[in-house]
Amino acid sequence: MSVRGKAFIAGAYEHPLRTIPNRTVQQVHAEVAAGALADAGLSFSDVDAYFCAGDAPGFGALSMAEYLGLQLTHIDNTETGGSSYLLHVQHAAEAIAAGHCHVALITLAGLPRSSGAGIGGAGRFGSAPEVSFENFFGLSIVAGYAMAARRHMYEFGTTSEQLAEIKVAAASHAQHNPNAFLQNAVTVEEVLQSKMVADPLHMLDCCVVTDGGGALVVVSPEVARKLSRQSVPVLGTGFAAKHVNNGRIDLTHTGAVVSGPRAFAEAGLSPRDIRYASIYDSFTITVLATLEDLGFCEKGKGGEFVSNGALQAPFGKLPFNTDGGGLCNNHPSNRGGITKVIEAVRQLRNEAHPAVQVPNCQFALAHGTGGNLATRMGSATLILGQEV
Repeated sequence: MSVRGKAFIAGAYEHPLRTIPNRTVQQVHAEVAAGALADAGLSFSDVDAYFCAGDAPGFGALSMAEYLGLQLTHIDNTETGGSSYLLHVQHAAEAIAAGHCHVALITLAGLPRSSGAGIGGAGRFGSAPEVSFENFFGLSIVAGYAMAARRHMYEFGTTSEQLAEIKVAAASHAQHNPNAFLQNAVTVEEVLQSKMVADPLHMLDCCVVTDGGGALVVVSPEVARKLSRQSVPVLGTGFAAKHVNNGRIDLTHTGAVVSGPRAFAEAGLSPRDIRYASIYDSFTITVLATLEDLGFCEKGKGGEFVSNGALQAPFGKLPFNTDGGGLCNNHPSNRGGITKVIEAVRQLRNEAHPAVQVPNCQFALAHGTGGNLATRMGSATLILGQEV
């Protein structure tokens, strides 16, 4: 069953703070939920479906439904790391199309910066079946991404300078975002001169660690027609789980090689139709590999594709992450997926900052990555538009 045009994003909200020392995680969930519902012109009493992931406290959606006072007919705790919230949009669209609900609320919240809790979901990692095999050899999240970057460099000649171009583009956008955690523009040289974290990744190749959160409201076409707020139709969705396949893994590609074509096929579009892309940017290599796998350029040509301002708004070849992305703006609870959808909605509504608003933005892509490029990941792709 295709969900093309059968669900609309009516509300989108990003918490304005990046350090929140005086709230609980559930309070931040509630604040972003209220913000997204207000953006849509709806209330908590209108919600009949709720979606959250591993960042939610207690029993997840079950605990949060009570905390938020929701009366539900549908609930979803799907957990795929940072891509969870894009997958939630897909699941919400499917549930709406099947008639199980009409107004779906999706929330993300976390306080890793003020609490010092570290990487979101670390407790889950500690009990994972692969831990005794991989952690013994010192594998960490950043080391895994560095391994993928080094392999890409070996196979295709990708350079650190090319990876740095991605950070430069993100920073050029973040300077126009008053809420961004890092608001200063940077140069390729400054990226390369920053501290080496895991060769070949420098500190400025890595995403920020912030408190915060975001929320989305996905509604049926019938509800969307009654709202005064512009709603953004979901045109295509795709998901793929990639893992190490008993050691037979290609470090140079991501799950987007499967999720992207699925989303484009459902939308009836191709990469050349996309005017703006929100790409998960946990590290610069994540963006480069994902752009290749989504079909924006040939495999191995990502370094060339991102060079010379190609990713910079408003007139680059493919403007990306015009809020500054996870590299500069916000990576709440170490899970940046929901912010990718939020900024895509802003672009399609013509509500991005004027300095980075992409002209005539009729179609946008949002992509989330959960997990690690070097091991296992869940990749989710959404194609959104101004109209069906």
